[in-house]
Amino acid sequence: MATETSVDIRDVALAAEARPLVEQLAADAVAGKLAAQDATLWGPDAESEASIRLSWTTLHESSRPLLAEIDALRAELHAEGLDRIVLAGMGGSSLAPEVITATAGVPLVVLDTTDPGQVADALSGDLDRTVLVVSSKSGTTVETDSHRRIFERAFTQNGIDPVTRIIVVTDPGSPMESAAREAGYRKVFTADPHVGGRYSALTAFGLVPSGLAGADVAALLDDAAAAFRRLSTNDADNPALQLAAALGAAHAKGAEKVVFADTGSGIKGFGDWVEQLIAESTGKNGTGLLPVVVENTEAPGFADAGPDATTVAVGPGVNGARISTTGPLGGMFLLWEFATAVAGRLLGIDPFDQPDVEAAKKAARALLDGPAGGPAATPALVDGSIEVHASGDWLTAGVGTVAEALRAFLATAPERGYLSVQAYLDRLDDASTAVLRPELARRTGLQTTFGWGPRFLHSTGQYHKGGHQNGVFLQITGAVEADLEVPDRPYTLAGLQRAQALGDGQVLADRGRPVLRLHLTDRAAGLVELVKAVQDLRSLEDRA
Repeated sequence: MATETSVDIRDVALAAEARPLVEQLAADAVAGKLAAQDATLWGPDAESEASIRLSWTTLHESSRPLLAEIDALRAELHAEGLDRIVLAGMGGSSLAPEVITATAGVPLVVLDTTDPGQVADALSGDLDRTVLVVSSKSGTTVETDSHRRIFERAFTQNGIDPVTRIIVVTDPGSPMESAAREAGYRKVFTADPHVGGRYSALTAFGLVPSGLAGADVAALLDDAAAAFRRLSTNDADNPALQLAAALGAAHAKGAEKVVFADTGSGIKGFGDWVEQLIAESTGKNGTGLLPVVVENTEAPGFADAGPDATTVAVGPGVNGARISTTGPLGGMFLLWEFATAVAGRLLGIDPFDQPDVEAAKKAARALLDGPAGGPAATPALVDGSIEVHASGDWLTAGVGTVAEALRAFLATAPERGYLSVQAYLDRLDDASTAVLRPELARRTGLQTTFGWGPRFLHSTGQYHKGGHQNGVFLQITGAVEADLEVPDRPYTLAGLQRAQALGDGQVLADRGRPVLRLHLTDRAAGLVELVKAVQDLRSLEDRA
């Protein structure tokens, strides 16, 4: 892994276009003002929100007192034979710890799903060795609260006092803090409230679960501190200013998508973390940068990126990458946070709010309040193990197969639009979904994103509603073999998962976006049939 955080704008034309922006940003002392937490950088409309969201710039210093607490708690847990850490968290509460622990090579079970099968898999581990870390900034995240209730019951049923096994990370004054202290849970960590979730990698939300799992979080802060010294300087060699300027210049010429491929960075899963940071920070007011995470540099979307996309290598530069970013993980966190905040200034938006995230949550709650998670939906057609549900009037008479429905749906995508694939499934067991993104991208020529539901709702979900309105949305849901009750709640996990898919689909459809939902009545068979239908798209085109 690289030891110095750096940016290389490999595209000569892009470097030339970015240079004046870099010089202007340096002349305006933007980096120094950002490091000093100047809330005026994004204009008067954003100043109120920015004034309570900028403490992330100095977390490499302010988070250090946490290190001793984490070390002491980990030693205490290990002395009791407790070495299996399960993290219940969504969005910023889970993405950074997953990257940190995967990169460090230490085990962490991450629950950022409402799929009963995936939650049951986490429950099937050795509960005698298990500690549950419950992470929620607001303290009201429905998925995380459901996980806590389910694990609390499981601990009790196995003769374990749950208060000895639950650790909470939340904002001070949140409903979760007061409930956790009242319940007497083993430990309550409160994070800096002046840091938004997607900028929270170096707060307690990122450090506590990662440190308890065995990652060297002190080194993470050291690497961030070293990067800060470069990123806070007001000169044209500042990597964050260079990166922000390149993204801003590319966007100004129509490159509204940023395609990420790892080129040997040594960082595992960085694209998933940076996806949320960029999408939620910039995707609003009808503009923004859409992150597209691809499998490798040969994958469709990277190797054949069009004029609407900028390609970024996470790691050493390679042919086809317009930009490469390198550095240790702590430095890369800070580099992209600085660059994203500065890019917000160039795009003329507030990079710290997320005005469109709540819509899908409200729609899901409305469905949950109805009987059995809402009314049963009648499919437009059934093909084998797949039910086809469509919003809008694009599904015409005569369409009788999944492949034909896909073809009609994809025809609604505008030029330089994008396809979002959203799988409300088990991301551990439903592995064949991995081929869908590259297969669809290859056959459609569209930039194609893939998100696990409901995880993506806390990530790219903001962009889908607030960013460039040129996306089409393919939802994949599946029948549940064994559901899980959520104790003291009037819904099950399967009901919650269904409500989240239908609720988000409804919000997208209400905004005029095409939505196709494919429901797998048999998950294993349905996924095989779906992959075949995607592969049949080319033959349908050939017959047209």
